[in-house]
Amino acid sequence: MQNEFSIAGYWTGDADEARFAAWCRDLCSKLHPHPVSLGLVFISPRYFSVAEKLLDILRVEARIPWLVGCSGNSLVSGEREIEEEAGISVGLFYFPDTQLEAIRFNQEQVEEWNGAGYWHLETGRTPETVQSWLVFADPFTLNSEVWLRQWNDAFPGVPILGGLASGDYAARKTQIYCNGKVYEDGGVALAFSGAVGMVGVISQGCTPIGEAWTITKTERNVILEIGNRPAYQVLFETLSALPASLQAVTRGNLFVGLAMNEYQDDFQRGDFLIRNILAADAETGAIAIGALPRPGQTLQFHRRDAEASSEDMTVTLRRSQNQLSGSRVLGGCLCSCNGRGYRLFGRVHHDAHRVQQAFGPLGLVGFFCNGELGPIAGKNYLHGYTASVALFVQHSA
Repeated sequence: MQNEFSIAGYWTGDADEARFAAWCRDLCSKLHPHPVSLGLVFISPRYFSVAEKLLDILRVEARIPWLVGCSGNSLVSGEREIEEEAGISVGLFYFPDTQLEAIRFNQEQVEEWNGAGYWHLETGRTPETVQSWLVFADPFTLNSEVWLRQWNDAFPGVPILGGLASGDYAARKTQIYCNGKVYEDGGVALAFSGAVGMVGVISQGCTPIGEAWTITKTERNVILEIGNRPAYQVLFETLSALPASLQAVTRGNLFVGLAMNEYQDDFQRGDFLIRNILAADAETGAIAIGALPRPGQTLQFHRRDAEASSEDMTVTLRRSQNQLSGSRVLGGCLCSCNGRGYRLFGRVHHDAHRVQQAFGPLGLVGFFCNGELGPIAGKNYLHGYTASVALFVQHSA
């Protein structure tokens, strides 16, 4: 059974142009009678030298008006996560009554930025004229954290989903694809407006432990007091309260969750931004984390391992199913951290299979990232160890 609005295909052959062209035509025919609105493409480093030629063939033979993507060491296609075998993952999508536009950006623009209006001029978009952004960017040439802060300022409340490309780590080289062109810097952003937009499913791979607390004293990225007590003491008591079987595994996989809206009465998965604990000092009672906490913010400690990550993915997808009841999911793009997959779960296809179980059959494509983009409580963040799923949703269905 196939979703009539999307199709995913995977190419593992050599760079024979005639055979690849025939494969592209065959993939496009499976979307018939619908025309292609968007093509997403993710290519393994094996094809770097011929990527531009293959992109040109793909765009022409599959009749793709907008084609974007990036390189990836491991790829997603349908229900599969291909972590070893080099190849090309292609998704073709039909979005009725929807306007798309691909926009290139780079580090020079990030450095030229002089306020929110700068990106309105550079992209030709304002928060009122874009429903969501799908972004693929190079981690080596773009200061992604700074760029993301600027776009959060320029497009408040607009979801940004996607990920940072992976590729040739030794050469610090990745590729970004935009309409048949290959770039080795910056990023590409696809703007959605009209009947189809994106809804993000962000699984940060953690399960909460202990209670939710209020941070009462901080200094830059250091939490000094939680609930008017030394932060380390609260952390120690949280670990000690766990069953003995969980204490050892949690000690090496402990993270902090910062609530993005402290005015809530009840906190659940998805309400917390997960960040690393960098250091914990029993003598001073301080905990250093990979974020800038503030007094009054709600905190809860979290555990990350295979079991917790699987549970979080299941619960997060189930919540999204409930929220999207009555809407039609046309396809999706899965951007999963390089640290997930078989390395984390001990089995293949974990995330892709869960997405298909929840919303399939879908034309689902994607790649394993150097960082994942997605919103938490209405603001976009760069994540790690996360599965960021961009669902293409027709809300009027």
